[in-house]
Amino acid sequence: MLTITAYSAAGEMLARAEHPTEALLCVDRVYEDGDFIQLHSDTPHLWVQLDATLLPGEVYLPGGAMTWRVPFGEHRLAYSPVAFQGQRHIVTARAMNAAEIAARRNIACNPADLRGDTDFFPHCTANVETRNEACFCARNVIDGMRHNTYHGEWPFQSWGIGAREDAWCLLDFGREVTVDEMALTLRADFPHDAYWVAGHVVLSDGAEVAFDLAKTGDRQRIPLGRHTLRWMRLERMQKSDDPSAFPALVEWEVFGCDA
Repeated sequence: MLTITAYSAAGEMLARAEHPTEALLCVDRVYEDGDFIQLHSDTPHLWVQLDATLLPGEVYLPGGAMTWRVPFGEHRLAYSPVAFQGQRHIVTARAMNAAEIAARRNIACNPADLRGDTDFFPHCTANVETRNEACFCARNVIDGMRHNTYHGEWPFQSWGIGAREDAWCLLDFGREVTVDEMALTLRADFPHDAYWVAGHVVLSDGAEVAFDLAKTGDRQRIPLGRHTLRWMRLERMQKSDDPSAFPALVEWEVFGCDA
């Protein structure tokens, strides 16, 4: 059974939908700060869309439940200006089938990811986010959006490193997956932006892969070999000699399937 419930900050139930395989929820309310959505599922793999303005994507629920806080205040700058606005909202979720789970796909993409601790995956964190602003937080690199010719508010959100040379970004899948390739899309607001010429990705199976990057806004594919792992970490990113101090990452895609 799959259940979606919307709650106020005080825990008052606002709306609820339930279905064996696909739940469709409509919330008639102007969202208030602290409102949240809870999903409960008998199966851990779901395809969800948390707002009509968000891309749909895959989530994994290791505990069979997911709590999603409606973004408010500064957090909204990484989303469409019309996201979460108005009197009526929709939330949809469906169970993924066995063929979808076994298929090779971008297993990193999770538009529902949030800053801070989450009980659902994939989830991105980092040791630095420029000025601690939502426009430059780690979750942006798995939101499914690759618009990269500017910097700042949606649709140009990115992971910014605040000119730190020791910056790293961790992608946690929440379970074991088998991967063979990744792709990075750099922010390309040149000449405001610099770019990385090289970096390393450390894999939770003990391996690491060094890679080179070019000055381009195009997706750059990086073969990894075949690895079964739970997490990956970008680190030791080497900046170009451009005068700009601002390299940034717009999207991190990882191709593979569930182990």
